[in-house]
Amino acid sequence: MDMVVCVKQIIDPVTPASLLEIDMNGKRAQPKNPKLVKLVVSDYDLNAVEAALKIRDANGGKITVISLGAKSAIEAIRECIAMGADEGFLLNDPFFDESNTYSTAYSLSKAIRKIGLFDLILCGVQEGDWDAGQVGSGIAKFLGIPCITAVGKAEVKDNKRVAIERVVGEGRESVEVPTPALLSVRSEIGAPRYPTMKKQMAAKKKEIPIWNAKDIAADETKVGDSAVRIKLMKLAIPIHEAKCEFVKGQTPEEAGSNLALRLKEAKLI
Repeated sequence: MDMVVCVKQIIDPVTPASLLEIDMNGKRAQPKNPKLVKLVVSDYDLNAVEAALKIRDANGGKITVISLGAKSAIEAIRECIAMGADEGFLLNDPFFDESNTYSTAYSLSKAIRKIGLFDLILCGVQEGDWDAGQVGSGIAKFLGIPCITAVGKAEVKDNKRVAIERVVGEGRESVEVPTPALLSVRSEIGAPRYPTMKKQMAAKKKEIPIWNAKDIAADETKVGDSAVRIKLMKLAIPIHEAKCEFVKGQTPEEAGSNLALRLKEAKLI
């Protein structure tokens, strides 16, 4: 099975809001001090890598990782290679700046066509930052292949069909899809495996080719801000205010009674 896994490098979701600021022009969150903020592979994308590894363990094949982003995303690709992926490619070009889900899906689909024949494409069910969950479906649309979302389990049959369990609100849904196809993977597929030190060291030496818009024969009107279909009007870090009031009394009983009266005044009881 020849598989392609699409991954995204994001700001660590556990980063405190106090370490971030809003770029009002780019409408995005960014670190106040990049040295204090960690960049990671989106969690669901790591699940997609794990799904590809499980399929390869059972059926053999090759796993190629691609990412669109800054040059720092090379480290995200290397992390996936350390897990067990075979190779990776980075899409990096000023034309890709300010990409939204439409232009990202288009660019990734062009890169996948450049890679060549494939049986499966795997993506995380959604991004760990914007949580849009649209890129995978967009890639499938551009490539004209079936797309199965919310995948919790996948098993290849005869290298021609994939038996899938989808995680739905009522439980699990069983479907089969012919290859080539795109699978949008949930965390139920299994926790990402931890790379060994030997594989981590080997991944650091792995050359990661960088492709620009011309390399993938992209239509420049369909990439970056020129292809934006949705306009983000405003982005802000929420402000949480808290007020504390101490209710006193001469005795514990009086304090409890005063507290009950105060809660009643506030219509909390």
